[in-house]
Amino acid sequence: MDRRSILKAGGAGLAATAALAAPAIAQTMPEIRWRCTTSWPRSLDTVFGAAELVSRRVAAATDGKFQIRVFPGGEVAPPLAAFDAAQAGTVECAHTASYYYVGKDPTLAFDTAIPFGLTARQHNAWKAHGGGQALIDAFYDKFNLVGFNCGNTGTQMGGFFRRELRGMADMRGLKFRIGGLAGQVLARIGVVTQQLPASDIYPALERGTIDAAEWVGPYDDEKLGLTRVAPFYYYPAFWEGGAALTFFINKAKFAELPASYRAILESACAESDRDMLAKYDANNPAAIRRMVAAGAQLRPFPREIMAEGWKAAHAFYDELARTNENWRTIYGPWKTFRDAAFLWSRIADNTYENFAFTAEQTVR
Repeated sequence: MDRRSILKAGGAGLAATAALAAPAIAQTMPEIRWRCTTSWPRSLDTVFGAAELVSRRVAAATDGKFQIRVFPGGEVAPPLAAFDAAQAGTVECAHTASYYYVGKDPTLAFDTAIPFGLTARQHNAWKAHGGGQALIDAFYDKFNLVGFNCGNTGTQMGGFFRRELRGMADMRGLKFRIGGLAGQVLARIGVVTQQLPASDIYPALERGTIDAAEWVGPYDDEKLGLTRVAPFYYYPAFWEGGAALTFFINKAKFAELPASYRAILESACAESDRDMLAKYDANNPAAIRRMVAAGAQLRPFPREIMAEGWKAAHAFYDELARTNENWRTIYGPWKTFRDAAFLWSRIADNTYENFAFTAEQTVR
C-alpha cells in the first residue's frame, strides 16, 4: 500500500472514530433558524453585542444546528417595537428593555428598572432568590412571552443637559428624552418627557427639539457624541440603579424547542447578562476620562431634585397599587425585598464604598 492509500485509509478511520465519539444528542439535533430583532443600533457593541453573544453561544453548543440571526433596530422591526414583534410571532425573539413598553402596562418596568429601584446585584438576587422570577414569569405569560435577563448596565448616568441645573425650577418645562416609568415620574415634577431610540437622540438635541437626554453611561454615551451638543453631564440616574435588559421569546416558539435547546438558550442569556455588566464596569472608567477631556462637565443632580423625585415616585407607586392588579401583585413583595436589600447594602457596601472610594483623596 502506498503512502497516499495509507493516508486515505487513516483519514477514513479517524472520521469514523469521530462519528462514533460524537454524542448521540448532536446527531439528532434538529436544524432551527430564528430571527432576533433588537432595540439597538449595531454601533453600540455592549447592548447589541449581548444578543450577538447569545447567538454565538447557542450555535456553538448545538454544533451550528440552532442559529439565531440578530438584527439591529429598524431592519426587521422598529427599535421600540421589538417586544411587539416577538409577542406577535413576527420574529421568534427580541432583545430589548421591558420598560420601553410601559404604555401597555406600567408593570413592565419592573424587569428593567424603576426610579429608586434595585441595583444590578439586588435585581439578580430578587429574581433568583427573592421570588421575583416566578412573579415576572407569570406576568410575561399574559403577553405570550418568555423572558430571560440578558444584560445589565449597572447604575447609569443621568444624562446630557444643554444648561446647568441649580434646582427644581430648572426642571419645570425641561424637554427630556427618557425611557420607561421614569418619564411618568419626572412628568409629575414638571418635566416634559419623550422616548426616543438611540439613533434619534443626537439630532433631537442638536436641533433643540429636546433640552436633555439620557442613554446609559460613559462607554455608550461617548459613542453617541452627545457632549458636542449638551455639555453638562449629570449623575446618577436615580431612575436606573441597575437597568436589566431582557431576551424575549415567543412562548409558542419556545415550547417547540427541544428541552436541550431551551436549556442552552437560557444559559447563554445568563452568560450574556454577566458579560454586559462586566464590560461596562471595565470600559466606563476610561470613557468618562476621555469625555471630560473632550469638554463634558460632570455635575451631581442637586439633592432637591432627587428628593422631589423620590416623593413623586413613591406617591405614583402607591396610586398604581390601588388601581392596577398586575402592579400590585409584584410591587408589594418587590418593595419588601428592596427595603431589606437597601438596609443590608447600607450596612455593608455603602459603608465600605464611602470610605474606600475616597480614601486616596481624604487619607493623608
